[in-house]
Order: sequence, then C-alpha cells, then structure tokens
Amino acid sequence: MPRLPAATRDTVPEAQRAQFDRYAAEHNGAPTQGPLAAMLNVPEILLRGEHLRAYLRGEDCSLPLHIRELAMLVTARELDCPCIWNAHATAGRWSGLSDPLVDNLRDRQELPWLSADLAVVVAYGQEFFRTHRVSPATFDTALARFGVRGVTELTNLMGYYALLAFNINAFEVDLPADRTEKPLPV
Repeated sequence: MPRLPAATRDTVPEAQRAQFDRYAAEHNGAPTQGPLAAMLNVPEILLRGEHLRAYLRGEDCSLPLHIRELAMLVTARELDCPCIWNAHATAGRWSGLSDPLVDNLRDRQELPWLSADLAVVVAYGQEFFRTHRVSPATFDTALARFGVRGVTELTNLMGYYALLAFNINAFEVDLPADRTEKPLPV
C-alpha cells in the first residue's frame, strides 16, 4: 500500500497549484498510481522530470528503442523495482528483446548470448549500480558503441529511471492490478 495518498489540487503546495492544474490539463487528469502520482505531491518536480522523460523516450533520442527498454529493465532489476519492471518487460519484448534475455535478467540468471550493443548496456548499468562507478574500460566500450551523444543519453536514461525507482520504492507504490508480466523477485 502506498505510503502517501494520491496528490490532489488541495494537497499540493499552494504556490504550485498552477503547475498541478497544468499537468492535469495536459494529461487528462492527475495520476493516481505509479511514480508520477508520488512525484505530483510537488508538481514542479514532476513537470521538470517530464521534460527529460519526453526527450529520453521520444524521437529525438539517438538510442534505438530496444536499447532504451533494456536500459530501463537493467535499472529496474538492479534497483529491485517491480513497478518499472512491470511497465517495461512487455515493452522490451515488443521492442525486440528476446524472452530468454528478459526472463533471465528478471531472475538474475546467466544471460543468453547478447549482441555487442546489448552487452554493453547490461555491463554499463550493472557496473554502475553495483559499484557506483563505471570503469574506464566499460565507459570506453559504451562510448565506442554509442558515441558521446548515445552514452550521455544512456547514462541519463538510467539515471532518470533510478529517480523513478527511488520514488516507487521509497513511497511503496503498488503494482497495477492489470500486470501482464511475472513479478520481479525482490
């Protein structure tokens, strides 16, 4: 059960009600579940994050969709975040990630053979989330695969989903009832 009730116009800081109204108008109402519902308690935080999310998830991002989805799944797995996992496992499969990759990543099993692009995403994310650093060798491999722009986008994509995971896990955001994926073991 979430630690906070869903934000409403009356519960947000008075000075940020215009931002609440703007978000609600642009999105056909205020979210009542998920990380955005928690972040809406301070609407300005949510609005600013939405700009980054729109870029990272949109057409302007240079990373292919399957790379972005894998980055989200690695972040979800490494930060034990069932909500992000649930939201992106099916999307990852649709983007071209194999069932064995998604399932083994979820279950912390040995991963199947990965293309160089996929392998670097997994190594980059796991290394950072486990050691809080990226070694020169791992960084250089990611840079060689994706270029300056791509490695910057990859880093910020994982960072943005880490922000979401922090909100989800700290506020104990519930999984939606309409789950389609096997739960992430945490």
